[in-house]
Amino acid sequence: MGEMIKIRAFDEDALFNAYVAKPAGKTKAAMIVIPEIFGVNEGIRQKCDKWADAGYLAVAIDLFWRFAPGVELDPDIEEQLNEAFGYFQRYDANDGVKDIEAAIHAIRRGEVGADSVENVGCVGYCLGGRLAYMAAARTDISASVGYYGVMIDTMLDESHAIANPLMLHIPTADHFVGPEAQAAIHAGLDSHPKVVLHDYQGLDHGFAAEMGNRRDEAGAQLADSRTVAFFAEHLG
Repeated sequence: MGEMIKIRAFDEDALFNAYVAKPAGKTKAAMIVIPEIFGVNEGIRQKCDKWADAGYLAVAIDLFWRFAPGVELDPDIEEQLNEAFGYFQRYDANDGVKDIEAAIHAIRRGEVGADSVENVGCVGYCLGGRLAYMAAARTDISASVGYYGVMIDTMLDESHAIANPLMLHIPTADHFVGPEAQAAIHAGLDSHPKVVLHDYQGLDHGFAAEMGNRRDEAGAQLADSRTVAFFAEHLG
């Protein structure tokens, strides 16, 4: 359904790749899909296609374009999983916020779809879940959703800057985000007027992946239904 395009980097003389899926009819709003550490792979493209089917202009950005452009990895293959961990260690999440900012600007200027789109949301997974939180705190993104975001507990001092709605999906058995980190996230964000947290008892990291061994069908459908309703409320 979609195609690869180039987006001009924010405050850099460079272009980076993004996968874009456009709705067949009228565009409701735009959705930036922020990948896990596995690149804009088939699962992420499928998520974009689903958002396009629902009427959103969907854009998935290539996070690792500065040192591994175009990489697509499968988390169920150990060698590729380890490769992804290596990229994660090299990655500066501050660059990710710049790339989200660049995508927001490109969408609102009409450089991605046929027309400019003012209401722009983002939904991210794993590393992308962290970036969704950071985007909520550092950009004027209209609304954000993060699935099993890593290291959010280390950035709670930025929560005061969250001005637009944010939803986080937290699997309680996440082996990358342990009980202490989850408790810190709840302590720091439960009372925030713009933040909604959902726990998923017994589920692990990656439970909402479109495909592969990590997916939990019931958990994914529940979380995704909440995400759809959240964006329908806040983006239109």
